[in-house]
Amino acid sequence: MRLLKVQPGTLRRFMNLWPPFAFTGIRIIHLDPEYFNVTVRLREHWWNRNVAGVHFGGSLFAMTDPFWMMMLLHHLGRDHVVWDKAAEIDFVKPGRGELTARFTLDPADVGRLRKLAAGGDKVLEWFSVEVRDGSSEVVARVRKQVYVRLKRDRAVATEGNGNE
Repeated sequence: MRLLKVQPGTLRRFMNLWPPFAFTGIRIIHLDPEYFNVTVRLREHWWNRNVAGVHFGGSLFAMTDPFWMMMLLHHLGRDHVVWDKAAEIDFVKPGRGELTARFTLDPADVGRLRKLAAGGDKVLEWFSVEVRDGSSEVVARVRKQVYVRLKRDRAVATEGNGNE
């Protein structure tokens, strides 16, 4: 079951107008039709630089924030709770110019998480993405821990029907 029924192009345009992205220079430049790949760009402007004259760290974090959860929620559907649980960012070098983050969700991870959560237990999974500059050098590494659980009413319903 697919939760995000909106077309990827429509979602991409809507999210690009969303104030946390629109006012920081963040743009989704690719959202594939199957929600397995997303590419996000952050352009440098005077309003998103810190006191050292490089990209504000909060903007780097914001450009990576919703995507692992969004992709998993799309694939796992309404029967699952999917939520960001924790996050960490490692600033490798100062970010200057145009920065890019590419998210790739492995379909095998979706199946594995669905199976692990099938009994109603919570599952915590870490996903990583690198933020790169125009020279493809790593500027930051971001890890997000995603919480996945089959909704309690769904877990009870599947326990009694013999379907595994």
